Amino acid sequence: MDQFEKVTIVTKANIYYDGKVTSRTVLFEDGEKKTLGIMLPGEYEFATSNKEIMEITQGNLEVKLPGENEWHTFTGGESFEVAADSKFNLIVNETTDYCCSYIERKIKYSSAE
Repeated sequence: MDQFEKVTIVTKANIYYDGKVTSRTVLFEDGEKKTLGIMLPGEYEFATSNKEIMEITQGNLEVKLPGENEWHTFTGGESFEVAADSKFNLIVNETTDYCCSYIERKIKYSSAE
C-alpha cells in the first residue's frame, strides 16, 4: 500500500536507540494501528506485546526471529511476522523504511452455566 486514507497520525514520534530508529503512529477509523518508521544502520533488539507484521518498503536488514538461530535477510517489498510477547533482533545494513502492523489480540469471553 503506497498511501493511507482517512487516518489520524500521532505527531509525537516514537524514538529508540538515541534516534537511530524512529516511527510515527497511524490510527485507522476501524481501530487498526500501524507505525511508519526509519531505521539507520546498526544492531537492535525489540520486544512485542502483540503480533507484528513488518513490511520493508526500502532498505536492507537481517532479522533473527524468536526461537531461531538463523538470520534472514529482507529488502524492500518483503515482510516478516513476529509473534506476540517475544523479542527479535535486527541488523540494519542500510537506512531502512518500514511499516509495522499490530495485530491486536481478541479477548474471548465464556459464560459459566
